[in-house]
Amino acid sequence: MFRPDNFAVVGVSHWFAPLEVRERFALNADAVEALLREAQSMGVDSLMAVSTCNRTELFLHGDRTEVAIGLLVKHSTGTRNEFAKHGFIKRGEDALRHLFRVAVGLDAQILGDLQIIQQVKQAYETACQFGHLDAVMHRTLQSVFRAHKRSRTETDLGTGAASTAYAAVQASRAALGTLEGRRVLLVGTGEVGKVTCLNLHRSGVADITLVNRTRDRAMSLAAKVAVNIADWDALDAEIAAADLIIVATGADHPVITPDRVDASKGPKVFMDLAVPRNVDPAIEQLDGIRIINMDMLNDRLDATYQERAAQVPRVEAIIEEEIADLRDWMHEQRVVPTIKALTARLDAIRAEELDRYRSKFSADDAVLADQLTRRIVNKILAYSIDHLKDEREEAETITRVVRGLFKIGPDP
Repeated sequence: MFRPDNFAVVGVSHWFAPLEVRERFALNADAVEALLREAQSMGVDSLMAVSTCNRTELFLHGDRTEVAIGLLVKHSTGTRNEFAKHGFIKRGEDALRHLFRVAVGLDAQILGDLQIIQQVKQAYETACQFGHLDAVMHRTLQSVFRAHKRSRTETDLGTGAASTAYAAVQASRAALGTLEGRRVLLVGTGEVGKVTCLNLHRSGVADITLVNRTRDRAMSLAAKVAVNIADWDALDAEIAAADLIIVATGADHPVITPDRVDASKGPKVFMDLAVPRNVDPAIEQLDGIRIINMDMLNDRLDATYQERAAQVPRVEAIIEEEIADLRDWMHEQRVVPTIKALTARLDAIRAEELDRYRSKFSADDAVLADQLTRRIVNKILAYSIDHLKDEREEAETITRVVRGLFKIGPDP
């Protein structure tokens, strides 16, 4: 059914769940694919999974929330009890509005987050690859992407560098007092690692070393930014030499453990930008070691934060405009089958009556009669279609009456 109240979302996010819970509900690419396949086998026909550092959420068209929760628990390491305590469920327009707010960055830990839209687009593309979105979800996501674009072109929400990577640089500077003269080790060159590296470079950090399990990926990034590269086997030595160690490998377990850290090499700040965490919290028990994780990041240190915050009402207005347009489209889709059926029935009546009298017409008169009756039917249809589209609240009642009046059967 083409109805806003058929939307739902289930998930965990930084608003309700601490990091140690979120990491257990995180879904890697393989888990997302397995979840989508099983959802299809269970008759959940339209579902999209968004899994980021700060949230894991399943968006559905169709209220199969209990099934979705079961799938989330099965394909992650979270439990039902944890979801009951820290998870959330939204339905109807609340769920729809939530999707818009997530995509434009209003629901992000970093207001106006520049990276979240790419993560939503990736989730959409993955669901599309599995043929797992119906027409309503496709149309909804196009509205979501348009809302994001408008939020950047019609407002100043994109002012400054609103991203987790930028917030990490700000937090690093605050923790160390200054980044000038500091030696930085970046472990992992995924999307977050790459953007963080670029932000560090732009911030004037001169001594950056990259370590990645795949050296070619580190070399690819080094070709764009003047940084050093070290092999994975040299990780312990590089940790010992660094003041700031930023970790974002994408691994589903800690890659920095206490045995890798020599506390005698001076105080160090570890920045863990991964969920699940890549830095073992136990290393903070070592003297002079501090960990900054995702839950400690915010954008309040950014001088442009207030400017972005002032744009929120305008962005919310854009979301409401897009939802209103989507609601209109949904209404039209609900009456389209009736419009098509009514068109076919009236044209059939017209054709039947013409056939009865065609033998009495000359060839020229038959053409004129065909044109005249077609115009009459089209005018009747125009009034009927306008009425069906305009009467949103009574659409279902009116379509039932029309179908009964013209004996064209129930909605398919």
